[in-house]
Amino acid sequence: MTEGRVNESDGCSLGRRIQYERDANESPSIAAAMALAQYYGDDATAASTQLYDYIDPDALDSLFAETNRGDARSRGTVEFEIDDAVVTVRPERVDVRPAG
Repeated sequence: MTEGRVNESDGCSLGRRIQYERDANESPSIAAAMALAQYYGDDATAASTQLYDYIDPDALDSLFAETNRGDARSRGTVEFEIDDAVVTVRPERVDVRPAG
């Protein structure tokens, strides 16, 4: 699995958010799974919270796929809740913060 960069990681135990910078070759769904694993303090391959239980990873990836002209999508966000966290996916990064 590829690994982006975590800019801030205080995890859910302190009620703060993490910001996961996505690698250029990393899909948004993988980046979201990695960010969630960081947030919950889990190993990404054995995370207790599974992204596909909440959203369709292929659909998420397609929202950020290149356009028909081959241009990268540089705008837009997708936001959803997983358990007690809010996940915001942007073209360049994933943010996870406590819900509410």
